[in-house]
Amino acid sequence: MPRRFIHIAAVVLVSLSAAAYTVDIVGAKSDSVKKTVLETFSKPWAMTFLPDGRALVTEKGGTLWLVGQNGKKFGRISGVPSAKVRGQGGLGDIILHPDYATNNIVYLSYVEPDADDSSLSGAAVVRAKLSLTEANGNLTNSEIIWRQVPKVTGSGHFGHRMAFAPDGHLFITSGERQKFDPAQDMSMNLGKIIRLTDTGGIPADNPFAAQGGVAAEVWSLGHRNPLGIAFAKDGQLWAHEMGPRGGDELNQIVRAANYGYPEVSEGSHYSGIPIASHSTNASHKKPAIAWVPSISPSGLIIYDGDDFPDWKGNILMGGLSGRALLRIIPTATGATEAERIKWGKRIREVEQGPDGMLYVLEDGKGGRLLRLDPPE
Repeated sequence: MPRRFIHIAAVVLVSLSAAAYTVDIVGAKSDSVKKTVLETFSKPWAMTFLPDGRALVTEKGGTLWLVGQNGKKFGRISGVPSAKVRGQGGLGDIILHPDYATNNIVYLSYVEPDADDSSLSGAAVVRAKLSLTEANGNLTNSEIIWRQVPKVTGSGHFGHRMAFAPDGHLFITSGERQKFDPAQDMSMNLGKIIRLTDTGGIPADNPFAAQGGVAAEVWSLGHRNPLGIAFAKDGQLWAHEMGPRGGDELNQIVRAANYGYPEVSEGSHYSGIPIASHSTNASHKKPAIAWVPSISPSGLIIYDGDDFPDWKGNILMGGLSGRALLRIIPTATGATEAERIKWGKRIREVEQGPDGMLYVLEDGKGGRLLRLDPPE
């Protein structure tokens, strides 16, 4: 099942006139694959597939596109929350409610300014009803169900990726906003992974519920800038995050665990000041994989399609600075990187479509939507 845990129909995305070419594979475990260019966007950030085979794509600048079954832009969705576009932030992730087929509920993350001080901002998540026509659609009954607390200065490390657990709880990644210490401060929800009900309530069995306040939202802490989150079929939650200089991490997310930032990391501060490694502090959970030098991970799924049978159950994630698509095999003790598909461009998002095939969004102005095709 795709990362979004949605009900999907068996509708195939096709491209009638797109160009295809071979991708360079690092490693010997896969034959050459092809990628087919479907569309281009302006700084695309996230995508999710609808039950009828169409898709929704967000652009950081604030546009939400309806994409047709052929992978082409079909029309804009109105009623999108007004995002504060600054630095790494703007309109962010989009996912569907697990019961979208019957309730048409979607979730969008975005950056909002402070009501009294425009120099302050933070991520927020809105829950809304999506009404579609053949050409476009609109969002109604929008309700903000979560906010980063507090709003702070700066324009980085918002995180704000989302995923639904198999039991219907909503998980949200919250970056530490380049402020370091909030990742360990339970009076703030920065630098944490959040667990809520589908309406934004706090589950009574959250690990820190008894502390009240924003601590009650927290599932895990000690995160820097988590930009990918996904559940495996066995219910295991995986997330990755950008480290400082080096030290990007892929983590098995465990209830109440502390992943250590900024007290420990496999990287160092950009100033050159070293950070103690995870091995120096047994109270902090070690990453399943750490990357030095950095790859700047973004986008994350656990593949379960049939088009790439050797990849079934593998983790697929993009690299921004790494300019690659990474394939990772979960193991009994963590995970191991199996190979990298050289891309030549920054990868922002990876998704599995209802056709079981893989789709990639490139980052930046003119970022392309591409389909990965299996070897012939």
